[in-house]
Amino acid sequence: MSRSSFAQRLAVTGSLPRIATQSREPVCIGVLTPLSGPEEAWGRPGLDGCHLWSDWINKHGGLMVAGSRRPIEIIARDSGINPDATLAAAQDMVERGKTPLILTLGGDSFGPALPYLMAQRVLVATLLPTDLSPDTPTLVALSEVHPLFNVTGVSWLARTHPQAGRVALCGQTDSLGLSSIAVFRAAFEAEGLDLVKEVRYPPEGGDAKEIVAAMVAEQPDVLCWCSSPPPMMQALTEAAHAQGFTGRIIACTADNYPRMIERTSAAFMERYTFQFPDFDDPMLSETVFFFHQPKTFFDSYNARFPEAWSAVSWEYASMLDLWHGAVEQANSITPISVLSAMKRARQMSHVFGLAQWWGHEIFGIDNALVGDWPVVGIREGRARILEFGSVLDWLNQHGALLSRHLEAMGQLWHQRLLPSLRQ
Repeated sequence: MSRSSFAQRLAVTGSLPRIATQSREPVCIGVLTPLSGPEEAWGRPGLDGCHLWSDWINKHGGLMVAGSRRPIEIIARDSGINPDATLAAAQDMVERGKTPLILTLGGDSFGPALPYLMAQRVLVATLLPTDLSPDTPTLVALSEVHPLFNVTGVSWLARTHPQAGRVALCGQTDSLGLSSIAVFRAAFEAEGLDLVKEVRYPPEGGDAKEIVAAMVAEQPDVLCWCSSPPPMMQALTEAAHAQGFTGRIIACTADNYPRMIERTSAAFMERYTFQFPDFDDPMLSETVFFFHQPKTFFDSYNARFPEAWSAVSWEYASMLDLWHGAVEQANSITPISVLSAMKRARQMSHVFGLAQWWGHEIFGIDNALVGDWPVVGIREGRARILEFGSVLDWLNQHGALLSRHLEAMGQLWHQRLLPSLRQ
């Protein structure tokens, strides 16, 4: 497959190839993700990124497929309302919108729609590879391999701060939180760190002050928020500062970290390690991926959606770009043809470089793109990449350990088989 899609080349050259015909019939792309509730911050910024991506494509003529250029239309629905509404939204996207692709955060809120979409063989791109199983053949994790990439942050922390040997962690009791707890557990054990306290709280949130107090009481060197939703992540961080914690903090994200700096201090936040950079990071300036101009996307996003940049702002758009490249390769939007184009080789470029199709060992199917991932810290008030770590190398070395922890949390694929697909 070509290393760059039409969208990427367009951003670099600004030119539009001559075409034979143009169709007004849109290609509808579904975004079925939380737009309300505690996970809204992992849905709405990603939807904003999709609109930015589609506007760029449409401004230059639309999607080229089968000799005709067609506009992109984003159809967004909220998976955070209730299970019946999520399923109804998926059915509407497929039966009326004829969408060949649906983007989602994944996890529990999306679960009610997944059996139907797999039965319809719709191509679905999730941010949570823990949704994958042999019963989800057209479900792919193209952009993010949450929570697997969190192992790179733990490895960096153990190597650069060997004196930080005692860890306390917390996380929510949904599929997103439990899988994250399992991965952090495995990563800490792999590095020989001592887990002295674990606190679980309901998916809707908990009392951050009480949670942090219970963790700090065990005198840890490191507090870990796992993959707590952004509002909870901020509350936990502020509580740790208020309670005088002087050790390290590690977590999946640090969305709206400027606010956390304001509510704590710059020095306090320099002890915070996470996994998502700003796209104007100097370490990305020479990297060829995602429109070939990550800073251009970052600047355009912030101009259009001020103070809204987050861990997911680029991820849904990144999945769209990878899908677009496969559409060009297949000359079709048919899900099976596009998936075949994606997986024609064992490797495929994703946001942070070349990645491999992986997952059979944990998910029962090789439908996740796994490669390198950045470790990020706060430096002089800005998120900055500290290094890139290889998720694949860690998995090859510690896969059995990870499987054991996922199984203990009930998160292996065979433990989460969809009842309707099992019949």
